[in-house]
Amino acid sequence: MSTEMQTYQRLVVAAAFLLGACGAHAQIVEDPYMWLEDVDGSDAMKWVEARNQETVGILAEHPSFDTIFDTNLEILNSNERIPYVAIRGNYVYNFWQDATHEKGIWRRTTLADYISDDPTWDVVLDIDALAAEEEENWVWKGASCLYPAYQRCVVNLSRGGADATVRREFDVEAKSFVGDGFSLRESKGGTSWLDENTLYVGIDFGEGTLTTSGYPRFAKIWKRGTPLSDAKTVYEGDVTDVGSWASVDHTPEGDYEFVTRAVTFFESETLVRLGDKMVKLDLPADANMYGIFKGQMLVALKSDWEVGETTHPQGALISIDFDDFLAGSRSFNRIVVPDERSSVAGVSTTKNLLLINMLENVRSKLYEYRLGDDGWESTQVDAPEFGTLSLSSSDENSDTYFFNYNGFLTPSSLFLVEHRDDGRHVNQAKSLPAFFDASSMVAEQFDAESADGTQVPYFVVRGKDQVFDGSNPTLLYGYGGFEVSMRPSYSATRGKAWLSEGGVFILANIRGGGEFGPRWHQSALKENRQRAFDDFIAVAEDVIKRKITSPRHLGIMGGSNGGLLVGAAFTQRPDLFNAVVCQVPLLDMKRYNKLLAGASWMAEYGNPDIDEEWEYIKKYSPYHNVSKSTAYPEVLFVTSTRDDRVHPAHARKMAAQMLDMGHPVYYYENTEGGHAAATNNKQRAYMSALSYAYLWKKLAPGEANMVKPSSGG
Repeated sequence: MSTEMQTYQRLVVAAAFLLGACGAHAQIVEDPYMWLEDVDGSDAMKWVEARNQETVGILAEHPSFDTIFDTNLEILNSNERIPYVAIRGNYVYNFWQDATHEKGIWRRTTLADYISDDPTWDVVLDIDALAAEEEENWVWKGASCLYPAYQRCVVNLSRGGADATVRREFDVEAKSFVGDGFSLRESKGGTSWLDENTLYVGIDFGEGTLTTSGYPRFAKIWKRGTPLSDAKTVYEGDVTDVGSWASVDHTPEGDYEFVTRAVTFFESETLVRLGDKMVKLDLPADANMYGIFKGQMLVALKSDWEVGETTHPQGALISIDFDDFLAGSRSFNRIVVPDERSSVAGVSTTKNLLLINMLENVRSKLYEYRLGDDGWESTQVDAPEFGTLSLSSSDENSDTYFFNYNGFLTPSSLFLVEHRDDGRHVNQAKSLPAFFDASSMVAEQFDAESADGTQVPYFVVRGKDQVFDGSNPTLLYGYGGFEVSMRPSYSATRGKAWLSEGGVFILANIRGGGEFGPRWHQSALKENRQRAFDDFIAVAEDVIKRKITSPRHLGIMGGSNGGLLVGAAFTQRPDLFNAVVCQVPLLDMKRYNKLLAGASWMAEYGNPDIDEEWEYIKKYSPYHNVSKSTAYPEVLFVTSTRDDRVHPAHARKMAAQMLDMGHPVYYYENTEGGHAAATNNKQRAYMSALSYAYLWKKLAPGEANMVKPSSGG
């Protein structure tokens, strides 16, 4: 479509569109910005380039930009960072990026060498060298290696950071790709090793083999030396499913072959392959089957489950001998039953230990469980308190594992746990230096009362001596979706660019997240989505009421589902905020299920093609609730051309519409980066610098009347 034709179409259609958009219940007959959904279209990219130039021309000239960029890049490339590892057989593996290795290197060393002060790394695969040799913009997306030797791996490589990857067999001992090995063209999906000559494969096999969400609906078994077209189908899902994936659970007791059919994002069927038969497991549709450990099937419940005369409560983690279950037994053992203020945040295993990371009032505790004659017995691991613990890596051949600890003001520390004859030993293996001086800062936890009376916790990180007079530049961050928990974490870039310069950081634990288990998440699904937005708004109002800040100095930030959150917040309550960083967002909730992976999220938001569900979705869809006559903060939209999960058109169309309404906005689209919006440290530092320069420009005292971005599109 020519630029002239686009202009004509926009003039003809925009009047009705914009008038309708002034009301929350507007029905849109035609979308004048649909052309921006053409990801790589020449006209769309011209529009992107023009917006990028405008934004960079202002934000990169802000006095703080160069300092923030240089400092961020130095932090991101620092050799003092913790090289997190995965324990695989006799080695630990790490993927590392720095100034020399922008795309990164996959490397390994022994455990004993790793915990030394100066480990010697053996480079297995150099992505920079590979990209140069093959003239491809390769981005590392991990590797799946064959248990127990881990010599043969399927390496996943993305072009420009997209979710879709090319998969190629790699020999870690030879440090080369296998010439006649397994190789799969670019696609979303996955593989799982059955044995050295057999893979389970789920990819795009051609027309009709993907779901409406863009994921594979066929699970096939592929033998070495045969063409992919001869791969045997072991399961076929429905086109309206999210997708179907086959996997192999390798354990010392034996291998278990499963297929998971994701009917929706939160409901699935799990089948086990027994010989040539696929047997569906009799489990609740919304339960998560974690796998098999010591012959026990581990199941996490998202709702109450009545089994015979027993009701296992929502949020519980339960187990049963898998062979007994297949034989008809339903005598489950309860491992963990969280209360209303706690949840299971992570599960992992070693050879003999079941590791459970608990979240209690958004603070972490770590427990080891052993299966005894009388059921599960637990002991708490001696770990730092009042911060966030996360299981980093565990060894399937021993009871050795790593966990990480950090907090808002406490640099990350990696702890090694080893079990010997004389008991459990917990030692700090690595630590991150303090990249900023936190001695004058404090982290506190408060509660805000939401519109329906629910108490919503949030954290405030600030200077101890800051005065509550409403003038503090403050950044409020949230997510509130998909049962994802927002927990305290150490960010050196945030500490240097924001906290050390007098900024206040706030983290909101709103409904829709997983901080208090499935109940907290489910209370903000579909027709109740507004509760997440109400919670976020309530936190903003509470910090203003406490005079920590004021609307003039309050900014908000969120990405992906969090981009939807801040989009809804600023369209509903523009009076509360003076800055909005809206990253890789969902915004057009009428068409989100038509774009890329959007259909997979209808269990979270609802189906806009069903009239009754669109009735509640359209009340908050940011794209349909922005008004020409309302004053909004100057939003910074950030996205990526290569994001093949959340379509960049969400940010493009929202920005274009607001510009045509006369609302100044900032817009920056990285031409690579995928859903993370960046692929290397330089890009991460640059985009972070743009965001913080924008926040200081908008929120710092005395900067309210600086030059504004173009209001023309």
